[in-house]
Amino acid sequence: MIDLKKKCWREKVTAEITTAHILQFAEELGSNLSAAEVAEFLNQNGRAQNVWTHMMQAGEQFIKSSLEAKRIAISAASGPVVQVSMVQ
Repeated sequence: MIDLKKKCWREKVTAEITTAHILQFAEELGSNLSAAEVAEFLNQNGRAQNVWTHMMQAGEQFIKSSLEAKRIAISAASGPVVQVSMVQ
């Protein structure tokens, strides 16, 4: 697994939870926050980095399980593996 404490290894982040998402989450919970309050919330105690780390871990697990499922599906579609040996 990749060391998620290192920031230098990542080449590109392709998905993020944005301020707009958090504003929507807050609204769903019945809370009124401004974009400035959301930014302050994310920047407290390394919260934004923790959110990013959890997203990457979840994404990594999803990709691994998807690849595993694909491997199983390909193996099943190929039919059973038959091993041949010579008998003398």
